Amino acid sequence: MESQEEQTVAQLGAIAQSTRLAVFKTLIREGSKGMAAGVIATTLSVAPNTLSSHLGILQRSGLIRAERQGRSVIYSVDMEAVSGLIDTLVHDCCAGHPEACAVVDRPIGGTAAEITTRANSAA
Repeated sequence: MESQEEQTVAQLGAIAQSTRLAVFKTLIREGSKGMAAGVIATTLSVAPNTLSSHLGILQRSGLIRAERQGRSVIYSVDMEAVSGLIDTLVHDCCAGHPEACAVVDRPIGGTAAEITTRANSAA
């Protein structure tokens, strides 16, 4: 059985490549409805056989899952796994003072000033 640290390393390794990161981000934007492999390939201009390899790596890391729907395979992000990854990364945040890690909870698109203000108010 894989330890939490080994799983975290595998997940970070899976998204530490530009095409796989693009696939992951595309699937995050799609949410729970997911996307067919062919649509992902077209959207990202990736050859289907290359994409298949990248999808396999992401799936083996546990970050995405595949579900057969008729003749298509629909890929989606496993949000529980992503949440677990984030939790693992920030578990010991700020020496046991998670309120100081409010920056982690910032909305996407927050400005540097907003981030600094939140960090200062949490300290």
